[in-house]
Amino acid sequence: MIVLAPAWSPTTSLLLLLLLSPGLRGSPDCSFSHSPISSTFKVTIRKLSDYLLQDYPVTVASNLQDDELCGPFWHLVLAQRWMGRLKAVAGSQMQSLLEAVNTEIHFVTLCAFQPLPSCLRFVQTNISHLLQDTSEQLAALKPWITRRNFSGCLELQCQPDSSTPLPPRSPRALEATALPAPQAPLLLLLLLLPVALLLMSAAWCLHWRRRRWRTPYPREQAYASRFRDVLPLWLVEH
Repeated sequence: MIVLAPAWSPTTSLLLLLLLSPGLRGSPDCSFSHSPISSTFKVTIRKLSDYLLQDYPVTVASNLQDDELCGPFWHLVLAQRWMGRLKAVAGSQMQSLLEAVNTEIHFVTLCAFQPLPSCLRFVQTNISHLLQDTSEQLAALKPWITRRNFSGCLELQCQPDSSTPLPPRSPRALEATALPAPQAPLLLLLLLLPVALLLMSAAWCLHWRRRRWRTPYPREQAYASRFRDVLPLWLVEH
């Protein structure tokens, strides 16, 4: 009896090697001793991009937290989910291209990621944008994949919502936003203004009193005139 051996494609063999090789498997704390990212991932993604309709609709997360270490990993997690969905509805030739791309990013499934958070918001875009972003994230992650531990990236984070109340401000922040103190010349002017007004009032009162003392009343003026008229006669008689 002749037993036909299954035909193993190069992509299937690479995926099997990725799953079975201890050096390529992610450790429980999500770190890699050998790089699971191939040197030809750009060519693999370009082949799929050239074959697909450029305007095929997919969705991407619009509010993933910007994180230098975890950000590329999170984007690849979401891209790998889309590769699985597309494989389920694609034809045979398309499936081989999708499988090749999926093999490039399958390593993200080797870490125990938490379920997607409910705060994630998705927007529709074209498959070409998703593939371009996948290539860029692999390029950003490749130099660090064996140097960093990704155990702190196992839960996708959302950007803070604008409606979320801000945390209480520290006393130092409150001091920094307090109104500036009045400048010294302005403060001195405000202090001297009442004194100046008081001195001006006192000077005006003194001037008015002196003028009153120097200006006699009409009756006093009549007596003084009569006195001047009588005074020469009195002097003549004596």
